[in-house]
Amino acid sequence: MKKFGLLLAGGLAAVILLKTIGPIIGLLVSLAILYFIYKQFLKAESTGWKIGLIIIGLIVLSATIHHIPALIGVGAAYVLFLVYKQWNKNKKPPVNKESDPFVNFDKQWNKLKKY
Repeated sequence: MKKFGLLLAGGLAAVILLKTIGPIIGLLVSLAILYFIYKQFLKAESTGWKIGLIIIGLIVLSATIHHIPALIGVGAAYVLFLVYKQWNKNKKPPVNKESDPFVNFDKQWNKLKKY
């Protein structure tokens, strides 16, 4: 039953991710352009060029805000990662009782008590 739930969650996350891959790319491109505009704004010395960069930056910022629903796709990618990680996880790792320090201590203590 747990595998079915993981399969259902993974399938839903994959569909959402595929549906929002375009807006994710648009968000990344607009954020990169906005970053370069900001860097150019810090380098600019003339007031006219700074005003022009502010206007261009506001236009690109509106495009970035338009792609905010792409964050749902990023969340779906994270859910898909968690499903993949949970699917491949072993139920319980084998415990080596011989290397357990408490068991070894008890064995040694019993040997010392015999003498």
